[in-house]
Amino acid sequence: MTSLSLSGKSFLTRGWPVVKDGLKYSLVVGGLVWLFARGTSTLAYNWQWYRVPRYLWTWDGGRLILGPLLKGLLVTFQITLVSLVLAMAVALTAALCRLSSSFSARALARGYLELIRNTPLLIQLFFFYFVLAPILNLGSFVSAVLALSLFEGAYASEILRAGILSIDLGQWEAASSLGLTKPATYRYVILPQAIPRILPPLTSQAISLVKDSALVSTIAIYDLTMQGQAIVAETYLTFEIWFTVALIYLIITISLSILVHRMESRFKLRS
Repeated sequence: MTSLSLSGKSFLTRGWPVVKDGLKYSLVVGGLVWLFARGTSTLAYNWQWYRVPRYLWTWDGGRLILGPLLKGLLVTFQITLVSLVLAMAVALTAALCRLSSSFSARALARGYLELIRNTPLLIQLFFFYFVLAPILNLGSFVSAVLALSLFEGAYASEILRAGILSIDLGQWEAASSLGLTKPATYRYVILPQAIPRILPPLTSQAISLVKDSALVSTIAIYDLTMQGQAIVAETYLTFEIWFTVALIYLIITISLSILVHRMESRFKLRS
């Protein structure tokens, strides 16, 4: 009886917080659902969700045909992936310039950061598309990628710089005692230790890039957002389409967060 009572108490001790959190979560979700239902009932809106799937995909003779929303999603993926790679390259270059002993490199990097971080992304997109693109003969895709890369790279560079500065000075001294050059020290000693520390904030920056890519619709790129605007203008399915677009963005960002969380866990296990 004593062992049973103890096991029962331990179960209550361990299980009650989980049950309590579950109840809180259920109440919050229930409240949000109630508010949504209450709000939509007052709109007197004719919901037509059955019309949405055709804008995602259709089947023709057993062959899958992508709808405009998924075609726009592929464009969003292309812009995001290319911009992410370039942004990381820009960020690393700017961070190393900020840490350089050269005054010119530090001043150039500082000027770039202040200019990019203190002006809106939309204005930068317009500048690249309407000013630089005609001069350099750039297309809308290239203009969007350059604007997004420079914008996100400015923020990511400060994350990288903070991660590098967080490494203990003894690591630099140990690398120097081994005769490693500065590039080799960064490659084999500093960056491998800094990456696990900067992964969480870099993930947030990557998610921000995915969401900021929606602005490229303003320069005539038919990404996910632009396709959504075109469908709404044609069908007047305002809420259905925009909720679907928001759900797609949510799935992308959550998937990215889960992927990076697993990478972070592996880094911790190795260390």
